[in-house]
Parts: sequence; C-alpha cells; structure tokens
Amino acid sequence: MEQDVLKSNLNGLERKIVVLINEHKTLKAEVNALKTANSELKQTLRQREEQLDGFRNQAKITKIVDNIHPEDGSVSELRKTVDDYIREIDKCIAHLSR
Repeated sequence: MEQDVLKSNLNGLERKIVVLINEHKTLKAEVNALKTANSELKQTLRQREEQLDGFRNQAKITKIVDNIHPEDGSVSELRKTVDDYIREIDKCIAHLSR
C-alpha cells in the first residue's frame, strides 16, 4: 500500500516536472522573441533620432540662411547653394537609412 502511494506521488511529481519544463521552454522562447523585438525597436529608435537630428540641423541651416543679408545682392545665389546642400544631405540621410 505504501509503495502504491509513493508511486502515485512520484508519477504526480513527474507530471509536474514535465509541465514545468514545457513552461520553461515556452517562457524562454518568449524571452528570446522579446529580446529580438527590443533590439529592433532600439535600432528603429536610433534611426528616428538620427532623422530628427537631421531635421533639426536642416532647420538651423534654414534659420541661418534666412538671417543672412549680404549687401552685394547675392542672397538668392547663397540660398540656392545652401538649399542644394540641404537636398544633398537629405539624400545621404535617406541612403544611410536604408
């Protein structure tokens, strides 16, 4: 009788261990998936911050150009040159973002 109780307890423990092992595997896979998602989100955040920095720099350059008032009348030429630089920088940022 006592052996039957011990076998029953042992079988119960074995079932619980199998359940725990399966749960551990599931949780481990979930942790790995979350780590991967976290890394991807961090990379996306870095890219967005770089884009934001680019936009901030573009805004600063635009303010500088708007505040330049040369006396020889070459404002439009200077603005065109700076705008060309800004477009080129935007192309570089877009290329690097790919």
